[in-house]
Amino acid sequence: MDVDVALLSRLQFAVAVFFHFIFVPLTLGLSVLLAVMETIYVRTGNEQYKRMTKFWGRLFLINFALGIVTGITLEFQFGTNWSRYAEYVGDIFGSLLAIEATVAFFLESTFIALWHFGWDKVSKRTHLVSIWLVAIASNLSALWIILANGWMQHPVGYHLVNGRAELENFFAVLTNPYAWGQYFHTLSGAWMLGGFFVLGVSAWHLLRRNETDFFKRSVRVAAAFTLILTLLVAVFGHSQGTSVAEYQPEKLAAMEAHWETKSGAPMYLLTWPDEQNKRNYVDIIPVPGLLSFMAYTDFGAEVKGLNSFPEEDHPPVLLSFLSFRLMVALGGLFILLALLAFLYRKDLEEHPLVSRLLVCNIPLPYLALAAGWALAEVGRQPWIVYRLMRTSEAVSPIPAYSVGISLAAFIVVYALLGIVAIFLLHKYATRGPAPVPGAAATEGGK
Repeated sequence: MDVDVALLSRLQFAVAVFFHFIFVPLTLGLSVLLAVMETIYVRTGNEQYKRMTKFWGRLFLINFALGIVTGITLEFQFGTNWSRYAEYVGDIFGSLLAIEATVAFFLESTFIALWHFGWDKVSKRTHLVSIWLVAIASNLSALWIILANGWMQHPVGYHLVNGRAELENFFAVLTNPYAWGQYFHTLSGAWMLGGFFVLGVSAWHLLRRNETDFFKRSVRVAAAFTLILTLLVAVFGHSQGTSVAEYQPEKLAAMEAHWETKSGAPMYLLTWPDEQNKRNYVDIIPVPGLLSFMAYTDFGAEVKGLNSFPEEDHPPVLLSFLSFRLMVALGGLFILLALLAFLYRKDLEEHPLVSRLLVCNIPLPYLALAAGWALAEVGRQPWIVYRLMRTSEAVSPIPAYSVGISLAAFIVVYALLGIVAIFLLHKYATRGPAPVPGAAATEGGK
């Protein structure tokens, strides 16, 4: 029964967190782009940038509202499905989530209301400050949550008292190097996703020659932003990979399907894990020393293989392996697409193939970020707190059927919310901006 409860509880939390995370990165990325657009409007007085801020702002608000609705259920699960975990680490984990809710989320919610209802009611500069505060608070909110998750990945600043992990050094938790690497990698990915969302929607309208001037300006704002972020994602991703090698060597071995400890470990360009027999079906085209270099910046460094660790501590290899490769492959594609968007930013409407690629690309950053989180969470198994508490020890003492019923309810409710989200975002994204007051909409936005 315990195994069933643990599995069902993990599935339920995965459904909730992955669905919630659909809305998080667009909120983070669009908040910054909205602040940039409104800054241009305030500095230049160009009404087109005000229209841009309002148009993209409507999509931001839809996404933000659904993110709140889907996020509420997550914290409740710590008390319902993971009560033993909550009891064990509540002194540390709870303090971080409390700061997120009382500081960052409160600030974000207050100023988003001022921004939404304050058009033409407060001064331009006050209104601009409100969207910058929303952007800052949104990204601060993500910081506290990732500090909490980073502590689960690499626990620091605690001591064990009567079978509980209690906070000993809050500064150590705040400066956790694993968590900060995770934060910058996640944040850059979220900002990149926001940029690709603007590029994709703009490309859709440019293919139809709808509001050409408006969407060309949107492309020019987003193109350089997105290109820079795709490169930063790669830089921060490599940095986080070295942190994984240092702090979670089992995860590194799983995501590379690396079974035997070797110095100067090669990286195989074509490989496929045979998890049952603890080897690979095939290892083709080795690059000597590359895995050692990528993990430790040393071509001769020793990289521990999975067979050097107890079998009960092995993460699921195939899912970790595939998640990592999907994330990396999509990252390479994003750099190429962002470069094309930047090169053709002034006349994207004249390059229909690139425009169509940008439209088709809209869902792919979501997939890449989901793969990254799957690697982070699945690769940490069987630990809920790395090398401190196993996932099987963290679940609540409740019957499996109770979790099964709530899991089914979550799937149904989230499916309905997903339909609503897609409908609203598609409706308002394809409708385009509101027409200029007192002027008929014409071809090309002129």
